[in-house]
Amino acid sequence: MQPVDVTTLTAICKELQINWIPARVEQVYQRDRYTIFLALRTLKKRAWLTISWHPQGARLCMGDSPPKIPDTFTFSDQLRHQLNGYALIALEMISPWERVVDLQFSKRPGDPIVWHLFLEIMGKYSNVILTDAQQQIVTVAHQVNQNQSSVRTVQTGQIYELPPALTGTLPKLEESQQRWQERVSLVPGELQKQLLNSYRGLSPAVARLMIKEANLEPQQSTETLTENNWDQLFALWQTWLKILDTGAFKSGYTEAGYTVLGWGISKLETDLQTLINCYYNNQLNQANFKQIHHQILQKLSALLKKLHLKANTFKQRLNQSAEADKYRKEADLLMAHLYQLETGMKSIILNDFETEKPIKIPLNPEKNGVQNAQFLYKQHQKLKRAKTAVEPLLEEVEAEINYLEQVEDSLHQLDKYQSSEDLQTLEEIREELIQQNYLTSAQRNATITDESQPYQHKTPSGFEVWIGRNNRQNDRLTFRTAGDYDLWFHTQESAGSHVLLRLEPGAKPDEADLHCAADWAAYYSRARQSEQVPVVYTEPKYVYKPKGAKPGMVIYKRERVLWGKPHKIQSYLKNQG
Repeated sequence: MQPVDVTTLTAICKELQINWIPARVEQVYQRDRYTIFLALRTLKKRAWLTISWHPQGARLCMGDSPPKIPDTFTFSDQLRHQLNGYALIALEMISPWERVVDLQFSKRPGDPIVWHLFLEIMGKYSNVILTDAQQQIVTVAHQVNQNQSSVRTVQTGQIYELPPALTGTLPKLEESQQRWQERVSLVPGELQKQLLNSYRGLSPAVARLMIKEANLEPQQSTETLTENNWDQLFALWQTWLKILDTGAFKSGYTEAGYTVLGWGISKLETDLQTLINCYYNNQLNQANFKQIHHQILQKLSALLKKLHLKANTFKQRLNQSAEADKYRKEADLLMAHLYQLETGMKSIILNDFETEKPIKIPLNPEKNGVQNAQFLYKQHQKLKRAKTAVEPLLEEVEAEINYLEQVEDSLHQLDKYQSSEDLQTLEEIREELIQQNYLTSAQRNATITDESQPYQHKTPSGFEVWIGRNNRQNDRLTFRTAGDYDLWFHTQESAGSHVLLRLEPGAKPDEADLHCAADWAAYYSRARQSEQVPVVYTEPKYVYKPKGAKPGMVIYKRERVLWGKPHKIQSYLKNQG
């Protein structure tokens, strides 16, 4: 993830100064432990200012409105108490080469400053600090005591001190090419590394783009540069400094991230605030998606491993209990042939009542015939009782395995982050597992208010096929969305998504439409690697949820069977594209 550097922060601040100063603070909201939003209103417009001190994605930009979930954070409550109704009258970097922004507030434009809100963008040390006019700290996003830092403490009641300045030479527009070149090439080494070591305020992203723009490589040695190379590179160095001075920024996406300098742009984005907001939301969502996905998958793997072991144990006990009739049969034979038994015998061979085949029955030589028969009857009763006790336990474990395999299959289908919808779907899966007591509530980030949406595709005749992406969606599709004329599809005896073929009154699907829906059901199932998969379909009114059943688990009747072919999905996608 590309961090906000001095160049980007300068561009953001210049744009905010032009478009959003002065503005009145109408609301303060904190979404998570790293992000606050200020609702700003000018004479012409209203929008939300995002202020984040995230370790990887600290930033400042106009962005999306916050989610509609309760704000329970103390920091935002303190900011709300102090800043609501005040005017944001200035927003400036404390130094041209430091990533610290001072947001200044007064009762109204033209009045003395009452509050300073400092945003420090410093990687894992990023912070947001509110001070009064005398710069005494009133509240802070992250308190830093002496045990955490011997360089600088940040605590309520202290006088605010600026972060220690970085060492190194400041870039200057007046510096001559000769002096600049001598500084960069003084110690031979990789070009990008030498530029970064020679000057402060230059970020790896800017250095890399500058070198690429000069048709050079970041890793090549300074000793390999020709005079013409040095001339081109210095001209770009000067261009960078002039852009910082004049504010002639040009923003867009690059192959590795984004730029505000116009170099290496692969996709132009004229609105800088939109670029910053979208880039960091997307990057942080991706990181969050990977973390949650890995966390849930690990938990499911561990649970399923334990459950399979438990199921195997129960099956072994059932196999043993299958021998109950054998013990009863042997006991009956002994009782019918007591006259043949003698004290001290270790075994006896008797003919089976039904088959008349000889059966060897082991005996306890210390017991008489009746006692040996009684022992066998007791074994029969014991195993019979075990079977009665174990069968419901095995059914319960197998039902739990089926449910968790369904969840696991949803995760495998959702293996890559492509949009915020994917993260929302994943969070719903996590919320479901928390409600089912497979995960703890401490593993929840926030309450989900909006509902994620199912996949939607078209059949050859143009009917819609809706596909659940998790158990919450599956239940919603089957029991809330499905209409009287729709058809419900699911793989037979295999975990998978609930699929609806949406039909209008009087509409009749062709065989191709039915097979298309069956193909989608097969594709979004645990059996998607098979050549063909049995898929059942029925009317939604014949699908039921048993009492106490877990999310996504249903029973059905009056079903018909089709063979779904998962490999045909690529051709459907190609035709739709």
